[in-house]
Amino acid sequence: MPSPLGHSAAALALHLITSPADALKSRVRIGVLVGAAVAPDLDLLLRFVDGRNHHQAESHSMGCALLAGLAAWALARLRGWPRPGALGVLAVAGWLSHVVLDYLGRDTNPPIGIMALWPLSHGYYKCPWPLFMDIGRTLTREAVFHNALAVAWEMALLGPVILLLWRLRAPSTR
Repeated sequence: MPSPLGHSAAALALHLITSPADALKSRVRIGVLVGAAVAPDLDLLLRFVDGRNHHQAESHSMGCALLAGLAAWALARLRGWPRPGALGVLAVAGWLSHVVLDYLGRDTNPPIGIMALWPLSHGYYKCPWPLFMDIGRTLTREAVFHNALAVAWEMALLGPVILLLWRLRAPSTR
């Protein structure tokens, strides 16, 4: 499963793909996308509440992505922000980017896979050919080295995509 840095990089790429030219530097837009892209991993904190492993369950699903979009829309309306529907859609897109990246990641912690189709299905799904390395959850020397290698791999994959998108979006200097 990718790191928070990998999920943030994917959200930035998504921002570059979807933003209109006048919103390319919008902090709210970027904040919604990145926040939604890393938020599914907050389920790791639930272990401190009840001692059970909730990771990769409902929070890693299209159903939760829709709930996040609804929450973003409601918050934007309450705050009077312009285009709350667009921010809701961005939250859904950012959340789903997390689901897709985790689906494409190597998983070594049971249950294997993610509950991507919840609430329609309670099954766990994983890609048979993972693209991303797993991220360890311990602070041993080996895990720290492995995590650094995994993050470097994520940046090697996602960095060129971001640079290409940034270059394509940059105004021409001719």
